[in-house]
Amino acid sequence: METRDLSAHVPYRAGRGVEEVARELGLDPDGLVKLSSNENPYGPSPAAVEAIEDAVGQIHTYPKSSHTDLTEAIAEKWEVTPAQVWLTPGGDGLLDYLSRTFIRDNDRVLAPDPGFAYYPMSARSHGASVDQYRLSKSDGFAQSAEMVLEAYDGQRMVYVTTPHNPTGSEMPLEEIDRLAGEVDENTLVVVDEAYGEFTDQASARSLLDKRENVAVLRTFSKTYGLAGLRVGYGLVPEAWAEAYDQINTPFAVNKLACVAGLAALEDEQHLERTVEGARWAREYLHDNLAAETWDSGGNFVLAEVGDASTVAETTQSEGVIIRDCGSFGLPECVRVTCGTEPQTRRAVETINEVLE
Repeated sequence: METRDLSAHVPYRAGRGVEEVARELGLDPDGLVKLSSNENPYGPSPAAVEAIEDAVGQIHTYPKSSHTDLTEAIAEKWEVTPAQVWLTPGGDGLLDYLSRTFIRDNDRVLAPDPGFAYYPMSARSHGASVDQYRLSKSDGFAQSAEMVLEAYDGQRMVYVTTPHNPTGSEMPLEEIDRLAGEVDENTLVVVDEAYGEFTDQASARSLLDKRENVAVLRTFSKTYGLAGLRVGYGLVPEAWAEAYDQINTPFAVNKLACVAGLAALEDEQHLERTVEGARWAREYLHDNLAAETWDSGGNFVLAEVGDASTVAETTQSEGVIIRDCGSFGLPECVRVTCGTEPQTRRAVETINEVLE
């Protein structure tokens, strides 16, 4: 039996794990520093860990009440109705939910290049074709409504990533507002704010009060340190919020993810530590890497190192795992996640030695 034609799908390649690299190179995993996946170097919220431990004995029940509790807490945080909060299994789950809701056969979507590989994967899986708009290195990967509109031709969905992965660039709120106002009224602008807590830029959430063609993606994977639980959410306009009940996978976000998310949401101390640590590490990477870097609003920095594959392989052999950005179409660049202070200092020292 043959699958349908999947030749247009470019697989998402995650950063390599510590155990995987340690086995391959015969190294002690405790001696490795992993800065390739934009994970939280401080781990999960302690409050989330405690909530998980308390809930483990209840995993024989479906997560109806915990799902409701987390939804209501997020709604209160963002000052929206609970119906406007779409809980999903990770931020990528929201992309699928929006595709289920809006994409029809032979629709087109518009995605950034470079960009998150799952934008086109999700769209194609739901019957759409994919066009792209280019973020240019020569312009510092700057993002504006104009650059997107130049490539826009009536596509059903337009993806915007701010802060953008892997470049770190941002699209100001007024530019997102302009974009949403100038595309067709039946074009949905999906604003991916997975790294939103790391920046001082305003969220696109405010646009939901005046526009019906904007959706905002958020996740618990980054600042809250719950990447392994796969819990994210969308904020959507009230006009079509009830569509969630018609496309939602039953109990898609599990009980432990829900209770952990609720506890993490209330753990301001862990959030502040994570954000402050990332901002210190970003500045340290910019100031000390012996390579050109770009301003970043996320918990990572993009650096131009020449042959990125060789540099990443060599630093990995020295115990520091960073992301070769060849899969993003940037074979001359690496992405370095913001680590703890010791991790970041070691990464800079190792990368610089390799570059020498």
